[in-house]
Amino acid sequence: MDYQFAAIEQKWQKYWAENQSFKAEANSDKPKYYVLDMFPYPSGAGLHVGHPLGYIASDIFSRYKRLKGFNVLHPMGYDSFGLPAEQYAIQTGQHPAVTTETNINTYRRQLDQIGFSFDWSREVRTSDPSYYKWTQWIFMQLFNSWYNLETDKAEPISTLIHKFNEAGNADVKAACDEDTRNFLPTDWAAFSEEEK
Repeated sequence: MDYQFAAIEQKWQKYWAENQSFKAEANSDKPKYYVLDMFPYPSGAGLHVGHPLGYIASDIFSRYKRLKGFNVLHPMGYDSFGLPAEQYAIQTGQHPAVTTETNINTYRRQLDQIGFSFDWSREVRTSDPSYYKWTQWIFMQLFNSWYNLETDKAEPISTLIHKFNEAGNADVKAACDEDTRNFLPTDWAAFSEEEK
């Protein structure tokens, strides 16, 4: 008997894509389960053996949980910002946006050919402005806040500056470095902008 694996794989991969077989439903009565793989760096011309090696176990587990009646969210994405993408662009003499997009398309095609059960409707690309606007937003929230141990919550940095202007930092209960020295309001006023 001739086993036509390529045709069989193609048939089922087409079926899975057309029917969104692995899409997690937003409103489902099923118990929820989340499986997250490390996102690959699209900094090479294609996947290497280590990529599927890491994804196989989580894919098996995702499929198992689906068979057990769970609404499984198993997304995939690409960690497409940073040095690996930049280095690959330098090596190939192309703009990082071009190499990143090309490599992501290649990775996606290869991941589909392997037949992983990813929810592609939730694909993440860290170089996509709709993604990194939120990482920038959360960074600014953190940058413009301080953690008040008395209230056990983050507060606007303006409230901390007000405390420094009024009483220095001796009575401030903030999460900070242990080697932060105490200062008076007059010291605070005398600090340069850089010191503040």
